[in-house]
Formats: sequence, structure tokens, C-alpha cells
Amino acid sequence: MKNEDGLELMEQNARVPRLGEIGLENFPPYLMNRIMGRYNAALRDEMAKLGLTTPKMRALAVLSVLDGILIRDLSVYAVVETSTLSRALDALERDGLVERVTDSEDSRAVRIHMTTKGRQTHELLWPHLATAYQEMFRGISDADQRTFVATLQTILKNIRKHPI
Repeated sequence: MKNEDGLELMEQNARVPRLGEIGLENFPPYLMNRIMGRYNAALRDEMAKLGLTTPKMRALAVLSVLDGILIRDLSVYAVVETSTLSRALDALERDGLVERVTDSEDSRAVRIHMTTKGRQTHELLWPHLATAYQEMFRGISDADQRTFVATLQTILKNIRKHPI
């Protein structure tokens, strides 16, 4: 990086308001973390009854839609670090909820499949997921929900590191 580029970046950053000026309640990353924290907390008791943690629940939720995906893709979709996901998958496999299957085209790759018991477990949790989801959008019109989701999709495209 040239010195001029560094100077230009410093000048741009000097014009960006500080967090104290923006305020936590107006800072989207903070709000998104608070929302997801509350969503996960609302589900914690029901997940515990089924022997699930947040990473396990996320894996099952993704597999309910994209069964048989590669572990690396499951990690991205479930928003779980690979090491954490690996431990969660070990437990899910031990409990008979998922199975690992070597990829037919690449013997080094492993695909994760949900078992019948895994599907049943997800179906038991689904009403609680749906209720928490509906609660988040209480009082928000369908049109505003669609706009919000479209905005989130654009934000994700802007910051994504993976093609999925």
C-alpha cells in the first residue's frame, strides 16, 4: 500500500462516526447480535429437553433443508466454526441423529445426512423455532418483512467470504 493510499484511508476513517456517536441502539451489528442472542435463549430450554445445543440445532435445521451436504458447507450455512461443528456432529452421530457418509466422488470429503431420528427430533423442535420466529416479527407487515429479508440478503452478499 502506498503512503498516499494509507493517508486517504485515514482521512476516510476520520469522517466515519464513532460508535459512541452512532449509539449501540443504532448500530446494526449490535442489534443483530442482541436479536440472535434472544432467539437462541428463547429456544434453549426446548433444545436442552431434546439434548441439543445451539450448534447442534443449527446443524439439524440446515440438514432439514440441505441434507447430505459437505461438512465445510454445513459449517458455513450453520454459522458454526468447523471445530465446534465437528464436536457437535460427533455428538449428533453418537445420538443417532446424523450419519457421516464418504463422498462418492471424493473419498477425502464427508457428507452429513440426517437420520430418521434426526428428522423426528427436528420436527419436535420446529414448532418452537417457528414460534420464536413469529414472535420476532410480531407487528411487522409482510411487506416490511420481505424488505428486511431482502436487505439482509444484500448485506450478506456484501460481506460474504464463501460462495454460498
